[in-house]
Amino acid sequence: MDHKERMLANLPYKSWLDGLSEERLACKKKIYEYNLLPPDEPEKRQALLREILGKTSEGYLTIESPFFCDYGYNIEIGTNFFANYNFIVLDVGKVRIGDNVMFGPNVMLCTAGHPLHPQTRNSGYEYGIDITIGDNVWIGGNVCVLPGVTIGNNVVIGAGSVVTKDIPDNMLAYGNPCRVAREITEEDRDFYFRDRKFDVDDYK
Repeated sequence: MDHKERMLANLPYKSWLDGLSEERLACKKKIYEYNLLPPDEPEKRQALLREILGKTSEGYLTIESPFFCDYGYNIEIGTNFFANYNFIVLDVGKVRIGDNVMFGPNVMLCTAGHPLHPQTRNSGYEYGIDITIGDNVWIGGNVCVLPGVTIGNNVVIGAGSVVTKDIPDNMLAYGNPCRVAREITEEDRDFYFRDRKFDVDDYK
């Protein structure tokens, strides 16, 4: 098993071996081009973004510039996706994102990590462990999701959270470390912000 295979298997690997440096450089070139594309050229932006990412739906897909990732091919995104400015994905491990997902600015998905012990860390070995995000998820600004985390369906993660553990379906969670605050229920349907009710009917 070479070091790319080890990386993709979530095993310790060395990031400069077996073509990985060259793959990151190729991705950086595409990311550089994407981030410099004019905002009034949506077709070019879409085409290049879909070339960078590993798997996408034919539905709505928007990632505001700047956007950064390591490899691109390790990112899978469902339909109807939006990420605001400065979306960062360390896609050493696989990143799977479901349908109807939106991210605030400065969201980081970090599959990458390094050993805790300094001598082991200085050996050059690192790792990536997959991140999975379900359907109908809203992640607020300045959220960091750490290696190995699964975020369930219909989840809201509050701004500024550091998500270190799995979050079950249908939950509002926030904090550092991120913790479940409560379940999202049918009673929440009629409110657009805290205790403010909709004054229109076409949201249902």
